[in-house]
Amino acid sequence: MSNTEKFITTLGEGQVYSKDYIILGTGILDGQAVSGAQIKIPLKTLNRHGLIAGATGTGKTKTLQVIAEQLSLKGIPSVLMDLKGDLSGLAKSGTANDFIQKRSAVIGVDYTPMGLPVELMSISQEKGVKLKATVSEFGPVLISQILDLNDTQRGVIALIFRYCDVNHLPLLDLKDLKRVLQFITNEGKEAIQKEYGQVSGASVNTIMRKIIELEQQGAEEFFGEKSFDVEDFVRTENGKGVISVIRLTDIQSRPKLFSTFMLSLLSEIYETFPEQGDADQPKLCLFIDEAHLVFANASKDLLEKIEAIVKLIRSKGVGIYFCTQSPTDVPDGILGQLGLKVQHALRAFTAKDRKAISKTAENYPDSEFYETSEVLTAMGIGEALVTALNEKGIPTPLAHTLVRAPITRMGILEKYEIMELIATSKLVSKYNQAMDRESAFEMLEKKMIQLEAEQQKVSLPNSSLPRARAKEEDSFIEELSKNTLVRQLGRTIFRELTRGIMGSFSRKR
Repeated sequence: MSNTEKFITTLGEGQVYSKDYIILGTGILDGQAVSGAQIKIPLKTLNRHGLIAGATGTGKTKTLQVIAEQLSLKGIPSVLMDLKGDLSGLAKSGTANDFIQKRSAVIGVDYTPMGLPVELMSISQEKGVKLKATVSEFGPVLISQILDLNDTQRGVIALIFRYCDVNHLPLLDLKDLKRVLQFITNEGKEAIQKEYGQVSGASVNTIMRKIIELEQQGAEEFFGEKSFDVEDFVRTENGKGVISVIRLTDIQSRPKLFSTFMLSLLSEIYETFPEQGDADQPKLCLFIDEAHLVFANASKDLLEKIEAIVKLIRSKGVGIYFCTQSPTDVPDGILGQLGLKVQHALRAFTAKDRKAISKTAENYPDSEFYETSEVLTAMGIGEALVTALNEKGIPTPLAHTLVRAPITRMGILEKYEIMELIATSKLVSKYNQAMDRESAFEMLEKKMIQLEAEQQKVSLPNSSLPRARAKEEDSFIEELSKNTLVRQLGRTIFRELTRGIMGSFSRKR
């Protein structure tokens, strides 16, 4: 048996695909693409998460594009976080040429250019469906972790959520949260201290500053209504999975907002989606481009929360894929959970680079056909080292892979094409409506006005308000704080039960 035949046999035996799969490319041996050595990824294991890594310009984003395309063709929707702005081309067909046709023939796949169903979304000023969430839905745990609060400050946030739950003060946006913080240290100080204990003014001031910092990164665009229903990610059109492209080009310099959004999205999906178990294909796949922005500025608690969700969300039929320059950008606790690993070329310009490459090579299975550390620096654009999980959950043999070309446009949409796509969206009219209903801010402000008016009436010498009735009037603080023990316990228990294990509010629709 020749070395090439052995290579084909080893890949075929290692893959063990009895059901449906996507074809990522074909194997390369001794610098030549090998026909008959297709690299296949079973749909059944796509909820085991993955990594797409490599130096700038090596083809990471195009590999992400290819996987999203193949998922869509299989009827599986996906969510792509587009920080560079080069994924909108998925909505339009690619262009066939001799190079692409020859590449496809070697891989053993047909090349048929086509556009796929795409929904453009945004959490900022970018055009598209506006994704929002309320402060209440985040819950005290996630809010505290995003703001990177200490134990004392977390206690204050927990107090605020409890107080607002009991007294029906909706926390919709950051304006509401700041107003309640002001309330517990000013007008409501005595009532809060009586019921919950003393609140440190220094802690409140620190929380206020951190909220302002979050606002400066554009979070006021994200917090509020109408809250996005994550079930709208799970859609198909004409049998093809809808690709939701979240346009994030204007928040690259605002990593706090990016990590806030990502964590809320993962938490909401986890809390909302039912258990799926070992299904034949995933319900949804999420691709997080430039993933180092999530981890580089995240606190230890935030990293622990992300790691916990990555471990648990698999049972919901959701796969998460991190796209970054080096595997070392991803914490070890998360990296160890990733079943599919697609490693594009790395560049060794310095001694530090060479050490990083040696460390990267250790993340992949040993191969009798390659010296991994050497291949890592020798691969061309559109080539990658690939290992996945077969249907038995066993890592497939490491394969130097020629990745197939995208069937959609390998470039961005023009402005008029973006506007055309948005004009035909079914979700824009559902979510892009300005809403600012009465919430904690307005309710507290209204109570303050009422209290001032009542105080003025009582202070007038010829007031027509009977003295007996004046005594019966509830003060502002008493009215907000008044509850029977049964009502208080009942409401508190109900609210606490509706918060999921991740600390966020579970919305039932």
